[in-house]
Amino acid sequence: MKKVIIIGAGGVGQVVAHKCAQLPEVFSEIVLASRTKSKCDAIASQVKANYNRDIETEQVDADSVADLVRLFGKHKPFMVINVALPYQDLTIMDACLEMKVHYLDTANYEPLDTAKFEYKWQWEYQDKFKQAGLMALLGSGFDPGATNMFTAYAAKHYFDEINYLDIIDVNGGDHGYPFATNFNPEINIREVTAECRHWEAGEFVETPAMSIKQEFTCPDGVGTYNIYRMYHEELESLTKNYPTLKRAQFWMSFGESYLKHLEVLGNVGMTGIEPVNFNGQEIVPIQFLKQLLPDPSTLGPRTKGKTCIGCVVRGIKDGKERTVYVYNVKDHQDCYGEVQSQAISYTTGVPAMIGAKMMVEGKWMEDGVWNIEQLDPDPFMEDMNKHGLPWQVIEEPGFDLI
Repeated sequence: MKKVIIIGAGGVGQVVAHKCAQLPEVFSEIVLASRTKSKCDAIASQVKANYNRDIETEQVDADSVADLVRLFGKHKPFMVINVALPYQDLTIMDACLEMKVHYLDTANYEPLDTAKFEYKWQWEYQDKFKQAGLMALLGSGFDPGATNMFTAYAAKHYFDEINYLDIIDVNGGDHGYPFATNFNPEINIREVTAECRHWEAGEFVETPAMSIKQEFTCPDGVGTYNIYRMYHEELESLTKNYPTLKRAQFWMSFGESYLKHLEVLGNVGMTGIEPVNFNGQEIVPIQFLKQLLPDPSTLGPRTKGKTCIGCVVRGIKDGKERTVYVYNVKDHQDCYGEVQSQAISYTTGVPAMIGAKMMVEGKWMEDGVWNIEQLDPDPFMEDMNKHGLPWQVIEEPGFDLI
């Protein structure tokens, strides 16, 4: 049993707190910290009511190494589960090194002033964490995270080598708003509007954002949706760790209302990340827009429908080509009934808890910086079935993908 600190009290932090609280035999003590302590206190009240467990709450500035060091020094945790903003990954990693604390996150670092998603900054910490005898686990959410595990599981059990990978993220949920994002609006919009990159013939190929789409019919009656090719961070690590990949692509579904609103907001400059002067004060348009949009953590009670997220993997087994589809379907209202959150936060928060569980239990405990697919997928996949994210495998699914 170990003490953990969860940093971040948004929708994902709420799910992680609930799921850790469900396992007192693994997570004996839980501290929840955020810039806004009142959000932590509200989640702690939910946890107390649901599981009769007390969790401590703290205010912390995750942009400040000194403040993080103060927090870690006070509580002396085994590890930190970072579900704060990706801009804060490096300060949290620095504080972990200083205070000898293991580290886990769900999204790779990106600079505040540019929408650039790369692992290079965190990979540069490899020697520091190794020499400190600490582990840093990167990307233990759903995508990245569970999608990396789906790929690793397929590669281990179904193929001699994998050659083609399509990660498909469909959210069939409806929250009833004309425009809202299912996770942090600033991060969501920066991802969607960034140049698309996909892996082809040994290199990343750039295309305009959202310029390629196709139709995809999900299994289990989830429905048929338009999916759009975009860049997502797990492509970088998966193509590095599976060098036999000839092509790797990431696809996400979007409704027409979302895309139209995003187009208009972009045309008038509201998705910009450069500061502008307004009445003598500098503001960042996308950060102002974030304040106007619904908080993703409030979408749970009104979101209906299901998510369907999985990986179509094609490769060679015993000299013959084969294809498998590994996927999870999750109902938004089921998630709300369990942890008062919609499925986007749930599908990210549960793998964060499972990754931490793997580390606490010593199933995954290696010095250095690791992407999740570099580790044994089997115990993680087993825990997905146990803790709310059951998955399925369809052999030869017959998808006609671009």
